[in-house]
Amino acid sequence: MALLENEFLKVTVSTKGAQLTSVYNKVTQTEHLWQAYPNIWPWHAPNLFPVVGGLIKDELMVEGNAYHMGRHGFARQSEFVLLESDEVHAVYSLPNSETTSQVYPYKFDFQVLYTLIDNALRLTYKLINHDKKTIYFSVGGHPAFRVPFNEGEKYEDYYLEFETDEKLVTHLLSADGFFNGETQPVPTPKNRLYLTRDLFNADALVFKDHKSREVCIKSDKHEQSLSVEFPHFNYLGIWAKPGADFVCIEPWLGCADTVGKHVDISQKEDMQHLKPGHVFEAAYFISV
Repeated sequence: MALLENEFLKVTVSTKGAQLTSVYNKVTQTEHLWQAYPNIWPWHAPNLFPVVGGLIKDELMVEGNAYHMGRHGFARQSEFVLLESDEVHAVYSLPNSETTSQVYPYKFDFQVLYTLIDNALRLTYKLINHDKKTIYFSVGGHPAFRVPFNEGEKYEDYYLEFETDEKLVTHLLSADGFFNGETQPVPTPKNRLYLTRDLFNADALVFKDHKSREVCIKSDKHEQSLSVEFPHFNYLGIWAKPGADFVCIEPWLGCADTVGKHVDISQKEDMQHLKPGHVFEAAYFISV
């Protein structure tokens, strides 16, 4: 477990999944991260690698071979090594192993870096290709933020404010969590998506063609806010377990399979690739 702290924030990170377990705002004395109640949703902020979303038949196809892979990949379930840490910085590493090779046939080092910068936390995904061939992968975040922020408030007092005035369209998912080819408009008057208890009854809202690269959680009742900025991520998921007091703002590079398209990893939608000896990095920011 690493503890990062400055005058604005106190953050803790577990070696299990290199997962954030607390984002505490010292100024307002507010815990902003969902506390992973096991009877509701037992995660805080899982890191998704080497796939985002679900795979048809739970199979990852690589060069004609099928590998068993659960939803969102294996990183969130894996024990990372804490390579280095100080008061405001920590680096976690998940290198390839005999275990990973059974489900993902590449040589790599997947790292998650945390850095406090004033009132912001930068979370960086870094992948180093140690293989002699190109690595294909997806990566993304799944942080869950407590809503409401304070006792005595209602979930419906809160809304998500998008950076840009745009017509948002969500890509619909089947009952099994795969894209079904259908879309639906999502009304956002004044760039706002108001949170309601039934907003996610049909699963996550998934945006693929959005212009906004920042989403803020705000309330009609006060000036407190939290923002997630994701300049390097093409897709965005918004989700909460219906009835639970949180909302996930999920920056993704990659996404779930589409019904009827069980394809090789190199052909998956928004799949990233990394040549031998090269290094990939992408960051998003949580600010209060």
